[in-house]
Amino acid sequence: MADDTIHAAGCVLWRRSPVGGELEICLVHRPKYDDWSHPKGKLKRGEDPLAGAIREVAEETGYVAVPGAALPTLRYLVGGRLKEVRYWAAEATDGVFRPNREVDRIMWLSPTNARRCLTHPPDRTLVNALLSTLHTA
Repeated sequence: MADDTIHAAGCVLWRRSPVGGELEICLVHRPKYDDWSHPKGKLKRGEDPLAGAIREVAEETGYVAVPGAALPTLRYLVGGRLKEVRYWAAEATDGVFRPNREVDRIMWLSPTNARRCLTHPPDRTLVNALLSTLHTA
């Protein structure tokens, strides 16, 4: 039987606040689903997952992401098919957000507020994983 898993990748995008230097996490709003999530998307055929994650961050947020540690992979069902999303921590460098068809808004939030705003509970575990990797770095 052929593997019909949907392969995707994304990042928990973070920065230091330009105002006070506190850690901020970027969440994206997808109007199609009316949800708040980490930037992510389906991989192109043959695309390296990390390259796909960085591409998706750029497409959805307008920011250049410098990848860091691998974070947990999330797996869940979508329309009866398994979806596997690989994640990395990534620091945002240069960039400017411009609303687009897939993402109409972004927010930079403290980890506590990011956890509260994320629509899907499994996405909240990625905030904890990011904090663990940054504190041990």
